Amino acid sequence: MLINFIRAIILYIIVLIVMRSMGKREIGQLQTFEFVIAIMIADLATIPMNETGVPIINGIVPILGLLVMHIFISYINMKSIKMRAFICGKPSILIYRGRIDEKNMIKERCTINELQERLRALNVDSIADVEYAILETSGQLSVIEKPEKRNSKPEDFGIIPEYEGLTYDLVIDGVIMYENLKLLEKDYKWLKKEVNKFKIEPEDALIVTINGKNEIFCQEKNSMKRKK
Repeated sequence: MLINFIRAIILYIIVLIVMRSMGKREIGQLQTFEFVIAIMIADLATIPMNETGVPIINGIVPILGLLVMHIFISYINMKSIKMRAFICGKPSILIYRGRIDEKNMIKERCTINELQERLRALNVDSIADVEYAILETSGQLSVIEKPEKRNSKPEDFGIIPEYEGLTYDLVIDGVIMYENLKLLEKDYKWLKKEVNKFKIEPEDALIVTINGKNEIFCQEKNSMKRKK
């Protein structure tokens, strides 16, 4: 029992490292070759985890081999457009200039009902509102609505919004984010001065953030205060 427990922990760490090395993607955004590798890794990890008679190295080596394969294929994808199209495929236009492309619908084995379902998931009520619908290589559907159906933007009214920038964490659960302070060209003395305005110390804050307008949000543990 203890051996199984230890083997499971070791394999979990190995799989976690391998999957982390494959990059940051949601499951629905994985390319076909990435999805296949992920399934194979899960299968390879299961065997030595359950079978104590199988040396754990028999599971680790193939998993590392798949990681090498993934890196190799990813490198080819970056270097060759032709190989990228062969491995990952090409996006398919399902709706072109407001008309459904039946040929591509058949090619992608996508029914009208599936298309409507995907559009509703993107808050598009009607196919009539769509100018272009593109099925990406990841399987995600990208939609460009007709001009009269799109949400208004500030530029449509000649308005230029004020630049907002990023919001940076300065304190998380009492831990000072010194790297972010350095990026902002600030120091602990400045942070302490700002947080003290909320009548607390930085180490007593659950979270402290600052946005592009230099507005500071501060929440003390078990209570909340805010300054604008």
